[in-house]
Amino acid sequence: MTEGTTSAAPEEATDGGDSLSRLEQEGEIAADYLEGLLDIADLDGDIDMDVEADRAAVSIVSDSGRDLQKLVGRDGEVLEALQELTRLAVHRETGDRSRLMLDIAGYRARKRQELSELGTQAAADAKSSGEPVRLRPMSPFERKVVHDAVKAAGLRSESEGEEPQRFVVVLPA
Repeated sequence: MTEGTTSAAPEEATDGGDSLSRLEQEGEIAADYLEGLLDIADLDGDIDMDVEADRAAVSIVSDSGRDLQKLVGRDGEVLEALQELTRLAVHRETGDRSRLMLDIAGYRARKRQELSELGTQAAADAKSSGEPVRLRPMSPFERKVVHDAVKAAGLRSESEGEEPQRFVVVLPA
């Protein structure tokens, strides 16, 4: 198992330090759970832990990412399920709800980049046309990335519809 560096502030602040150690604990529990899963599935992978945006982030990486694609599944469906199972394992150990993010073979990082570009393009389209731009239905993770990209482009966006058909609407200035 390989551990990543922690990107949060040092444990000097009183509640910041408590939060950091709680998130590090979540990462440790998740890493142990996922390591057991990799052993059972007889898959090779290294586990990286980090703290990003006030949540534990755990990544499974491998030199030959082919095997790990089984853990991503079609459109990240298996990854989403594994993330929920990992959150449940953390909850079982800590008693607290976890917002842990799991990435496998860089899938979520690539998806974040694509969605950020989609949000930036939708913002440009809304600016030039003066009309709202409606995007396809997305998961909460996907919508959050798009909302962040639209905000960075200087426009507003909102989510409309009901799950699982909830989608982002980018509003012109």
